[in-house]
Amino acid sequence: MLKKIIQVAFLFIGGALGLIFLPPLYAFMNLSSNPWLNNPYFSVAIGAALLFVLSFALSDYFVKLITWLEEVLFKLPAADLLFGTLGLIVGLCVATLVGVAINQMNIPVITAVVPAILSIVLGYLGFRLGFSKRDELLQIFSGKSTKKRQSDGSVKEVQDQEQYKLLDTSVIIDGRIADISATGFVEGVLVVPQFVLTELQHIADSSDTLKRTRGRRGLDILKRLQDERASKVLITEVDFEDVSEVDLKLVRLAKNMSAQILTNDFNLNKVCELHRVQVLNINDLANAVKPVVIPGEDMQVVVIKDGKEHNQGVAYLDDGTMIVVEGGRSYIGQAITVTVTSVLQTSAGRMIFAKPKED
Repeated sequence: MLKKIIQVAFLFIGGALGLIFLPPLYAFMNLSSNPWLNNPYFSVAIGAALLFVLSFALSDYFVKLITWLEEVLFKLPAADLLFGTLGLIVGLCVATLVGVAINQMNIPVITAVVPAILSIVLGYLGFRLGFSKRDELLQIFSGKSTKKRQSDGSVKEVQDQEQYKLLDTSVIIDGRIADISATGFVEGVLVVPQFVLTELQHIADSSDTLKRTRGRRGLDILKRLQDERASKVLITEVDFEDVSEVDLKLVRLAKNMSAQILTNDFNLNKVCELHRVQVLNINDLANAVKPVVIPGEDMQVVVIKDGKEHNQGVAYLDDGTMIVVEGGRSYIGQAITVTVTSVLQTSAGRMIFAKPKED
C-alpha cells in the first residue's frame, strides 16, 4: 500500500515538474513552434510519465526510508518530539524573516541560494535546541523557582530542576534502594529504563534457581518502590539500538537526561567516571554510614568463631563489620568488652582489630 502511495506521489510531482520546467526547455531547444509542445497538458503528461517510470526503481528505497523514520519517531518520547517540532517551527520562521531581508538585495545568486540554505540550517538548529532543552523549557513555562542565597548575601531566584536518578539492574536486585528511598534521603525521580526492566525479566525467567529468585526479588523491589515512594518512579521507553551493552545504554541515557546513575556495580562505577557521568554507589553509602571507631575505644562484642591466626577470635558488628580479637579464642560464645587496637579499610570493607580489655 505504501509503495502505491509513493508511486502516485511521484506521478503528481512529475506532472508539476513537467509543467514548470519543460516549456523553458522547449524554448531553449527551439521547439516552441510545435503545437503539441505548446499544450500544457502535454508537458504535464510527459513529466508525470517520466517520474512514474522512475518510481519503479526508487519506490523501494523510499519505502525503507519512511519505515525507518516511523521507527525512530515512535521511539521518541512525545515531549521530546513536541519541543523539537516547536524548535523547528521557530527556526523556519527566523529563516523566512532573514530570507525576506536578503530578497530585498536583488542579487541573483544570493537571493536564490542563501534562503534555502538558511531554512535547512536554522530549521535543524531549532529542532536540536528544542529537543535538547526540553527540561529547561518546561521549567520556564511552569514558572517554578526557588531562592538561593549567594556568597555576597544577596538572594537569587533559580529554577527548580527535577533530578533524575537511573536505576541499574544490580541496585534493583540488591534491594537496599527501597529502604533508603523510604527514609526520604533520595530526592528526584527514580527512572527505570525499559532495557533494564527487560534484563530483569530475563533473569526472573532464568532456569537457574538462584538467578530466578534474584530476578523476582528485583521485580518485587520495583513494585515496592512504586507503592511506597512519595515521588514518582518513571519507566522510560528510550532505547539505543546501536548499543548492545546495558551499562553503555545507561551511560548514554544519563548523558541525554543529565541524570545520575544509582548502582552498586564496581565496573559500572568506573565506566561512569570515564564518561564523566555522576554515579551514586550504594556500597559507598553503606560504608559512609557505618559507625566510626578509633583505636583505644571500648566496645561490647560476642566472639563467634576462631580466627585465621593462632588464638584469634572473630566477632561482628550489627552492620556486618568484622572484628578480629587477639587472644579471643578462649572467649568463643561469650560477650566480652574489647579495646580497639587498629582499623583497616580494604576494598572488601572495613576490619577492626581489638584485644580483650584488661580488668
